[in-house]
Amino acid sequence: MPRLAFRSSPPCLAAPLLALLLTGLPAAALADECPAPGQWQHHGQAADAAALLADLAERRVVLLGEQHERLAHHRWQLHTLAGLHAHEPRMAIGLEMLPREAQPVLDAWVAGELDEAGFLAESDWLGSWGYDPDAYLPILHFARMQRIPLLALNVTPALRQRIAEEGWEAIPPEERHAITPPTSASEGYREALAEVYANHPSAEDPEAGLERFVAAQLVWDRAMAQGLADASADTPLVVGLMGRGHVTYGHGVPHQLADLGIEQTATLLPWTAEESCTPPEGIADALFILGDETPFEPAEPQRLGVLIGTAEGGVRVMSVMEESLAESLGLRRDDLITEAAGRPLRRPGELTDLVRRQTPGTVLPLTVSRDGEREELLARFPLRNGTP
Repeated sequence: MPRLAFRSSPPCLAAPLLALLLTGLPAAALADECPAPGQWQHHGQAADAAALLADLAERRVVLLGEQHERLAHHRWQLHTLAGLHAHEPRMAIGLEMLPREAQPVLDAWVAGELDEAGFLAESDWLGSWGYDPDAYLPILHFARMQRIPLLALNVTPALRQRIAEEGWEAIPPEERHAITPPTSASEGYREALAEVYANHPSAEDPEAGLERFVAAQLVWDRAMAQGLADASADTPLVVGLMGRGHVTYGHGVPHQLADLGIEQTATLLPWTAEESCTPPEGIADALFILGDETPFEPAEPQRLGVLIGTAEGGVRVMSVMEESLAESLGLRRDDLITEAAGRPLRRPGELTDLVRRQTPGTVLPLTVSRDGEREELLARFPLRNGTP
């Protein structure tokens, strides 16, 4: 069976751009015919799945990008993991979803020592990640069933926020988790990050704020890349699961892996005709074409419309989106949300989970501290048809 050629280290292409926190991708011109669902695409051509997966299983690191709230993306990840495992059972799975402090909990889960409730509680899944664990549990059960090591790749949200606010050099070396300084961002990545940052206005000097934002993103990428690189020293194949913005165009984690000397890598993404019949050139090494999974996706989650960060005594409002529910409530930058539905808040993910689980037309009580004054707000989530 012929081998499929991969780049040893994907180049960092400057255009088109992908904003990490946006849900869509820039549309390319539509072709007369779209690739068929269930098909793998490699360099714009249909690829034999068996030959492709066999070649991928010989990479040192394979990255599977996702949109966190898309169930179809997690199903694709599970199927791809199973295919890779059939070719190389001596594999490990790295997770963006949990910080390194959660590694003992992941080890206990794989060893069968925790049930689901115990795992979610001890890993602080909602506090650290906040996205629906039900989307990830099939993958976690697959790893447990096959006794595949799971790796916590991330740093804590609190450390990422400190880096964004204070800069990498302000973090004491003993608090850096032995993460080496990241290599600088490519021009294309800086442009993509600048576009993201522009959607979250800051009260500080825009140029200084952007530099800190880029620095925090690079440390995030570096932490995951270093975790993957370290694991690949002892494991033939390491597969990383992370947001697609960390892997597209060779930016982010692939760029940091190359700097760490990990050359045998591959980036994979799911793709639908909704995005484009002709995917942008260089966006990933291979794409899997999904059909219309809309009927099987959950309803769009509720959103408050704030960017939030960790803070003592609650979660801090970092910015408020225009024309959002948060703006209509009068929330402002630097407000401290201390409680939601009568529950004290410790992590941003806890508020994210509560908001996401609200049904249309319901009300979520919020307790907000502003300039030392306590205020009670009622966030009323609109009906799906927009009726208040």
